[in-house]
Amino acid sequence: MTTTLLIRGGLVIDTAPAPTVLGRADVLVEDGRIAATGPDLAVPPGTEVIDAAGRIVLPGFVDTHRHTWQAGIRAILPDSTLPTYMTRVLGELVPAYRPEDVYAGTLAGALECLDSGITTLVDWSNIQLTPDHTDAAVTALRASGASVVFGYCYGGDGDFAAFAAEGARVRRAYFDEPGGTVSMVLAALGPEIAGEERSLHEWRLARDLGLPITVHTGGQGASSAARGLAFLEDNGLIEHPTLYAHANHYTEDALKRIAGAGGTISVTPGIEASLNIGPPPTGRSHAAGVPTGLGADTVASGPGDMFSVMRAAYLLERGRPDGAGLGFTAADALRMATIEGAEAAGAGAVTGSLTPGKRADLLVLRTDTLGVAAAHDPIAAVVLYADTRNVDTVLAGGRVVKRGGVLRGQDVPSVLASVEASAARLAAV
Repeated sequence: MTTTLLIRGGLVIDTAPAPTVLGRADVLVEDGRIAATGPDLAVPPGTEVIDAAGRIVLPGFVDTHRHTWQAGIRAILPDSTLPTYMTRVLGELVPAYRPEDVYAGTLAGALECLDSGITTLVDWSNIQLTPDHTDAAVTALRASGASVVFGYCYGGDGDFAAFAAEGARVRRAYFDEPGGTVSMVLAALGPEIAGEERSLHEWRLARDLGLPITVHTGGQGASSAARGLAFLEDNGLIEHPTLYAHANHYTEDALKRIAGAGGTISVTPGIEASLNIGPPPTGRSHAAGVPTGLGADTVASGPGDMFSVMRAAYLLERGRPDGAGLGFTAADALRMATIEGAEAAGAGAVTGSLTPGKRADLLVLRTDTLGVAAAHDPIAAVVLYADTRNVDTVLAGGRVVKRGGVLRGQDVPSVLASVEASAARLAAV
């Protein structure tokens, strides 16, 4: 039986090939997919209708780099730097995480995404201390209802046979069957963080399991970035489908080589600036022809909503001292937060725009707030003026997961109680 839903009479923004205001229109959803967009669409019998008059309708946001499990350590490191983050979070807090902490933080973090309009995310899950930790993370992501690319980062020691065996177990246990809301990639530490020997094993395992890679690389300084990329090229690894996070220190030539090899980039502008990782490469990567998405990265040191991330990307790029970023527009930021982010995450064929046949990941934003009312440019209204308070309705895969500003189908008080209890225990570490 076909299930249909119609979002009626909203001010519709599509994002492919570029963000465009379509005007007052309807969006028809059938069996979880976008069926049509246009004015005064026919309403099939039995259709649920959502009145979007006075609202903005657009594709859901895509977060291309997020450590979702860190919801329980939110704001634990404001005003920090990357070395302090590495010491405190990875050196001290990570070993204290129990599987139940992983579940609580991951579920709360994924629901935070849906609540703020992020319907697809790449979860860079570097908390896989044991198989139980991994099972807790995947179970929480599935329970959230978000569409998630689960980045599996092995947390064991240097036993590469155990690394390969556990990666294969996770692939077999959770991702061999097609469908579902959670897919898998290999989250590689890469040559700049874990060294060349482990990197060879990471790429080999990804190839053996048929998985793309997402890797932290390019953010450790110019010489490290150059060495790391040369290593990938010299060992024939750069051609593997790879999403590079924190490409701050790549030269224009390096970015073009990544583009030529089919790589993509995730920029986390707020965290890259606040932790002094380096100037976000937002405009440079875009100019080099690399599909570029945005990410919140870590709520330990920065906000987790895409409105904040888009604003950071926009302001930091346009504020470049050399003036080279003045061509970057609000539409560029919105594209990176939607269709270009989907392309960077390997999901451009299924989400990120209102193209018929794509998964119905949609947002309905209120415009009757003092911070947004009377905005002349709807795209600028989304990027520069809206915030999480404006997120009225969210569809994820055609399911209404938020309506009237309230999450549906989740025991939010219980989720909050669990993550707050976990946070209290972790703060004592």
